Amino acid sequence: MRMIPIIGMMMLAGCAAPRTQTTPAIYDFGLQRLAVSSAAGAYSQPRLSASLLVMAASPVWLDNPAIQYRLAYQDLAQSYVYANNRWAAAPAILLTQRIKSRLAAVSNDGVVSANDGVGADYTLRLELEEFTQIFDTTDQSRAVVRLRASLIERSTRMLLAQRSFNVEQAAPTANAIGAVHALTDASDKLIGILIDWLSAELPGEKKDPSL
Repeated sequence: MRMIPIIGMMMLAGCAAPRTQTTPAIYDFGLQRLAVSSAAGAYSQPRLSASLLVMAASPVWLDNPAIQYRLAYQDLAQSYVYANNRWAAAPAILLTQRIKSRLAAVSNDGVVSANDGVGADYTLRLELEEFTQIFDTTDQSRAVVRLRASLIERSTRMLLAQRSFNVEQAAPTANAIGAVHALTDASDKLIGILIDWLSAELPGEKKDPSL
């Protein structure tokens, strides 16, 4: 009977002990890879002569830093998040920063943000619709990045062009790190396609008057 209070005290001590919490791993698209892709884009893609105001939005379920995935072999309509891994910011913010950096590398007149207080010729409105890792099986997955872009002339507020982009990239591993690498690669591919589209859709390219 004397052992009962001792056991009770040990149980209370165990409940009061602090639980070890895992620090979440935080990811972005990588500064080194950004510098390489920007430099490559400056030489391999056409120059843009118009100045652009870049604005981005995303649905509520994507407006957070969670790294999200879906299980295609169960239910594609349901999404999940990695508990101990997340982005440094919401995907739309990271992707917009990436796009602006790449555009700045191939633009003659520059890229601005809404809070810069600088005029621009056109608005590039981006709507991120999907930024997810899709598991087709338990050990095979792919990244899916879907974006709708609208090119608007600021002086007339006229919609000049609109296009939906969808890029997929196989993930090297079936986990959060694989998702980060695949989503980053898919984003870079999408940005290259976006810049080519802009070069074809932007009107009034400036030319030398003497020509």
